[in-house]
Amino acid sequence: MEFRTLIAAGCLLAASVVVGRAHDGHDHAPPPVVADSVAAPRGEAASDAFELVASLRNGELIVFIDDFATNAPVTSATVEVDTPAGTLALSPRADGGFGAPVAWATTPSRKDLIITVTAGDVIDILTTALDVPAEAVAAPPVSQSGWRNLQAVAHAVRDRLEPLSAAILPAGLGLIAGILLTLLFRRRGTRIAGLALMLLAGTGSPPAKAHDGHDHGPATPVVSVTGDLARRLPDGTIFVPKPTQRILAIRTAMSAEAQHRRVVELPARVIPDPNASGYVQASAGGRIEPPEGGFPRLGTRVSRGDVLAFVSPPLQAIDRSDMRQRQSELDQAIAVAERRILRFETLARSGAGTQVQLDEARLELQGLRDRRAALDQARREPEPLVAPVAGVIADSSAVTGQMIQPSAVVFQIVDPDRLWLEASSFEALPGIGNATARTANGTSLGLAYQGAGLASRNQAVSVHFAVTAGSTVIRLGQFVTVLASLHDEISGIAIPRASLVRATNGQTIIYVHRSAERFEPRQVRFVPLDGDRVLVQAGLEAGQRVVTQGAELIDQVR
Repeated sequence: MEFRTLIAAGCLLAASVVVGRAHDGHDHAPPPVVADSVAAPRGEAASDAFELVASLRNGELIVFIDDFATNAPVTSATVEVDTPAGTLALSPRADGGFGAPVAWATTPSRKDLIITVTAGDVIDILTTALDVPAEAVAAPPVSQSGWRNLQAVAHAVRDRLEPLSAAILPAGLGLIAGILLTLLFRRRGTRIAGLALMLLAGTGSPPAKAHDGHDHGPATPVVSVTGDLARRLPDGTIFVPKPTQRILAIRTAMSAEAQHRRVVELPARVIPDPNASGYVQASAGGRIEPPEGGFPRLGTRVSRGDVLAFVSPPLQAIDRSDMRQRQSELDQAIAVAERRILRFETLARSGAGTQVQLDEARLELQGLRDRRAALDQARREPEPLVAPVAGVIADSSAVTGQMIQPSAVVFQIVDPDRLWLEASSFEALPGIGNATARTANGTSLGLAYQGAGLASRNQAVSVHFAVTAGSTVIRLGQFVTVLASLHDEISGIAIPRASLVRATNGQTIIYVHRSAERFEPRQVRFVPLDGDRVLVQAGLEAGQRVVTQGAELIDQVR
């Protein structure tokens, strides 16, 4: 009986504690919410020469100065600020800005600033204002935001556990006292007193809040964090703080409308200059053999007249028979000429013969011997293959012991500094002025127009261009795109190709630098202009700052 009484009392105690803390699965203590990051108090100013951003961070006034047109950082300058507390000289910082500590950074109010910038021969005065709200002053610094968030969460958990500990501790003490009274004393009155003590301990926990109206205690604490973070704003523009712009190396240029020559795109491939290249071929078939030192490797520079290989022509059976017959005939003629010379020498000594006859016999003998030596040499000596021009070995098919046919190409020699492009035009071009080419990886090549053919090849006319710049990054047979400008002109705004960004919906956009730390996307329509630029015909007005470097990085901000 006593054991069942203790179990029932424990159950009543646990139920009272649980009812005092929650009901119907409701969690009355949600964790603290961390608010979105907001930018530090800041102000902007711009002139024809400079653009600056002033901000307060950790009790320090920080000013970033850039060139207005190009957004290039200005790091070598003298900066003075007229503040409500007097004139303040700013010192250069490691991040490229200028800063100095200020005492009024902790006072919530509006601060009007007059900033004087002296950079070289340019002196400019800009005005701006900083609105320091009370919450910005009370907010923790950026460098300690993570630690402050952890502290706020710890305080919230502690505040939530204090009522729970206050309820459990008395209930636990009452339960222990009741159990001791019940077990130690057997009298009925004492057991009743112990049971009553356990019930009082269970009911001593704080009562639950009324469910009507859902009064779940104090509001959820909100932890605010201050910081300069790049983010995409609800209106579609992108906020990029000046320190982030320095890291991303954002550069801009002023847009201007002008007249430009119309440009056509032509597919082309790289070919060698016919006046600076050549083939090495064999005049007769035979077996190829390497010269002393081996065959030249690909990319080896050779000079005109260098021996690159040898070709030993094979001799057929009938050829060998004819050669042996000629050798025998020459050997007999040489023997007869030698005996005739001996007879003429004897006659010349005795006076019966003349010296002229002896000299003629000696000349005849020398001729026969030369013919015999030439026949032997023709049988043994192979044909040398020499370089027709100076250049580098662009292609080689030479293998020791290989049998080649007559007119087979063994080596191709090309001058890498003299390459051409052969483009195909499917329309009659009235006249070609300047031309450039663009490779698949975006490299630009300078071209010089050489001429166009009159014969149609695959319904197209061949147009030749000489590569004047960038020939070291292309190879023979590589396909490129030629951008040839014609004599007729069109109007538009020229911008670099690096400014174009492909949006998620497939449209082409650019970014306009609308203010010091805000960039606006613009959809544009364009046509190619040359290897490095395009011509915007719609979506952009003159006199706006267009991002020319770092547009893809800005587009990644979310």
